Amino acid sequence: MATVDSVEARGMQHCETTTLGVLLRHEGLDLSEPMLFGLGSGLSFVYWDSKTMNFPFLGGRVKPFELTRNLAAALGLDLRVEETTSPRKAWATVAHAIDTGRPVGLQLDSYHLDYFTSKVHFGGHVVALYGYDDDTACLVDTEQQGGAVSTSLASLARARAQRGPMTARHRSFTLGVPANPPSPKDHIAAAITSCADAFLNPPIANLGYRGIEKAGKLARTWLERTDAPERDLPQAAALMEKAGTGGALFRNLYRDFLAECTHLIDSGHLRTGHRLYAEAATLWREVADLITRAGTSGDAHCLTRTATLLRELARMEREAMEALSALER
Repeated sequence: MATVDSVEARGMQHCETTTLGVLLRHEGLDLSEPMLFGLGSGLSFVYWDSKTMNFPFLGGRVKPFELTRNLAAALGLDLRVEETTSPRKAWATVAHAIDTGRPVGLQLDSYHLDYFTSKVHFGGHVVALYGYDDDTACLVDTEQQGGAVSTSLASLARARAQRGPMTARHRSFTLGVPANPPSPKDHIAAAITSCADAFLNPPIANLGYRGIEKAGKLARTWLERTDAPERDLPQAAALMEKAGTGGALFRNLYRDFLAECTHLIDSGHLRTGHRLYAEAATLWREVADLITRAGTSGDAHCLTRTATLLRELARMEREAMEALSALER
């Protein structure tokens, strides 16, 4: 078996930050998961619905791979990305990286991976590849999925070749760290204000604090929006809490990032943002619980309360981001 030496196969909570952690630790840069998420300006919100969907999607982060690009730009990392429509070339690229001693990040559809028990298509999943033989690939996935895991090469090929929403063309990537590793402290303010500006000035009403407001306006209709509320509402809530979000739709991760930053930067704006996101994380957990109860019981009052909380969250997160946008870069 070809395996990269000295890979710490540590699964974390979110797939993309787990992979970034594996690649960067191998290069000598060890950052906490909240720091990786925050420096990558990863927090966002999206409310998305269409006639082809069983139920609206509530997302809490930027689109797949944007976090990686943001982090690389913020820290001056050497991000090398490969994409191709050729499965043969795609495999040759990652095998060469492993053979030369570098772990590789892969974006793929988790539906096809052998160890995934939840068979739902998600083309924005990211894993780290650190070894292979004639039949099997050795991967690092989230702690929830098992951390150090394996899947057949055939299943990996199907996962990488899948087309559809959020997929990429056999995307693989490596990260290099400069000779003088960057200090995260020097890049915190720029990452926070960039995230805040995007959240406060979304291009469409489905994103940022406006997206949360929109979800609040529509929440009361969710029992009628689906033919199977007992299935779709609890599933939506589970995606918010347990689908690699770190809980509370990524708000736990961002709260912990801001807490870590308060030990590095003395700023009232930062402390205000941290306090408000700590409160928001608690409310998002309550929202997920209410959505689950609405689906299992059919009680519309749960969604009335959900609507109220979402409007409060839109206000709270807007105020938090307004404070954070005032940080001096």
